[in-house]
Amino acid sequence: MISFTILAIVFGVVFLAELPDKTALAGLMLGTRYRASYVFAGVAAAFAVHVALAIAAGSVLTLLPHRLVQAFVGVLFLIGAAMLLMKKDEGEESVKAPEDQSFWKVSGAGFMLILVAEFGDLTQIMTANLAARYDDPVSVGLGAVLALWAVAGLGILGGRTLMKRVPLRLITKIAACVMAALAVFSLWEAVAG
Repeated sequence: MISFTILAIVFGVVFLAELPDKTALAGLMLGTRYRASYVFAGVAAAFAVHVALAIAAGSVLTLLPHRLVQAFVGVLFLIGAAMLLMKKDEGEESVKAPEDQSFWKVSGAGFMLILVAEFGDLTQIMTANLAARYDDPVSVGLGAVLALWAVAGLGILGGRTLMKRVPLRLITKIAACVMAALAVFSLWEAVAG
């Protein structure tokens, strides 16, 4: 059974954390050069792989004592919030273009770009933390993958417009505050037990 509350929380946290990341810029760059649906297919598949790995790691954490997991998750959320606040603004990175416009070449380029660039990324670690925190892998996985797909879609279809209207710094600060609040809540649960 899917918990829409958990799904919504995970979606919000992952969306805010991923929005200022290089994924939106990479998707934007690929989306301006190639058919958007081809780019999205590759990027979406790569994010599904990342979320599956994160959920598996988070599920292993649930085998540990609850207080220890809560403390560990709280510390990791604090680290994530600090990483977001200390993150330097990233300029547009160059993306090696596929030689032709075929579905397999374009989606393969998007898949490989995200698979390599996002492996061990903050949102992947955060997804594992959320899977351990809520012990609901389906709701967490669905929320995370929908958030990542939404960011990729925004980046591919209109990231430049969004970034002109909403300052990237503001989005980053909001994501850091949400993560810090989750850290405090997790640490409080670990201590209050």
